[in-house]
Amino acid sequence: MPFLVTDFGARGDGATPDTAAIQRAIDDAASRGGGTVIVPAGRYLTGTIWLRSNINFHLESGATLLGAQDVNEFPVWMPAWEGVKSHAPLIGGENLDNVSITGRGTIDGRGQMWWQLMRKLDLFRPRLIRLVDCRNVLVEGVTLTNSPSWTLNPLACDAVTIRGVIIQNPPDSPNTDGINPDSCRNVHISDCHIDVGDDCVTIKSGSEEDGRRQHRACENITVTNCTMMHGHGGIVIGSEMSGGVRNVVISNCTFVGTDRGIRIKARRGRGGAVEDMRVSNIVMDNVLCPLVINLFYGCGAWKESKVTDQSPQLVTERTPRFRRLRFSNITARRVKYSAAYVVGLPEMFVEDIAYSDIAVYLDPDNTEAGQSAMAPGQPDLCRAGFVLRNVDNVRLHNVQVFDQLGPAVRVTNARRVALEHVTSPTLAEGEELLSLSDVM
Repeated sequence: MPFLVTDFGARGDGATPDTAAIQRAIDDAASRGGGTVIVPAGRYLTGTIWLRSNINFHLESGATLLGAQDVNEFPVWMPAWEGVKSHAPLIGGENLDNVSITGRGTIDGRGQMWWQLMRKLDLFRPRLIRLVDCRNVLVEGVTLTNSPSWTLNPLACDAVTIRGVIIQNPPDSPNTDGINPDSCRNVHISDCHIDVGDDCVTIKSGSEEDGRRQHRACENITVTNCTMMHGHGGIVIGSEMSGGVRNVVISNCTFVGTDRGIRIKARRGRGGAVEDMRVSNIVMDNVLCPLVINLFYGCGAWKESKVTDQSPQLVTERTPRFRRLRFSNITARRVKYSAAYVVGLPEMFVEDIAYSDIAVYLDPDNTEAGQSAMAPGQPDLCRAGFVLRNVDNVRLHNVQVFDQLGPAVRVTNARRVALEHVTSPTLAEGEELLSLSDVM
């Protein structure tokens, strides 16, 4: 049975607050066992809307939700998971079953107000959509834009499908990540177009003590047939990964103008493991570094010893671990800083990495050096090849590097390195293809 929000008093004129009317429609549908709540064409001004179990919230073509410009329309919310107070999202829910957000409509968070407030006040901005501890979640077809912070954030959910979604946030909007599954299981992201001001897709599992206490891995994740534009990273794991991230498959995606392509990051203190990840059939264009693995991630801790101290430390539960990572059938063009950058911890090497059938074309016109990995103590690079440090059991097969400055592959402090059919067709006579230091 459909429930039209206009039958419950929603005006859709872009000026009259429609929050209460939309909520009445959802609550009435839920009281009858569930159903489809329909938002017809119009512009609906709204604050926080709470979903209920067995509700399909459907925005028809021409329907737009407009985020209210009053902070009080987004109450402070502290869900059971993570326990961090923040303003509630535009659409939220906790401990629900069988919920969906579908249709060809638009959800416009009008985040400019929040971005300006963030520069003046210390406040936790709302997500655009945040669902916590839910099961059987579907988000399909909608356009999400101008999010106050992260755009689509399922947390501790199981069986999540995100399909055919368009996400557009301004390139300079702060921390407006696209899709952030956090501590979720069985997540399928496909056929999406994401153009944002931070990471396009970020896979997380809680931060430090919080992640270890709840100990719920983000696992069984697939990302396929998506395009990623702008943003700091195309698909990112971490740095909040203390509960662990495992069984991740990324395939058939295109990245254009993202600072980094595939980016895995953590630092001492996070603990947890990122393991069993497969990346294949990827095309990138105009990126700073296509493939980054970094265990000295500096943001939020630039001057702290856990990221500045390059000497080995005691291995504890707070030591993060990366292992069993595969990258294949990847082409990257107009690369600025380096073809790939891997830096493990001296006490915990990045383990069991394989690169196969990869071609990286450094940008011959680039003269600017910069950070491939955002880690203190790491060198600025310009058109470097594969740079690998503190690694164990690394294999490169059928890898081509074009127009690099210096060696195509530079390995430092490593064990068990295998190179097969590694070439640099643009290597000038007398230049080194490989540089190996402290390799066993």
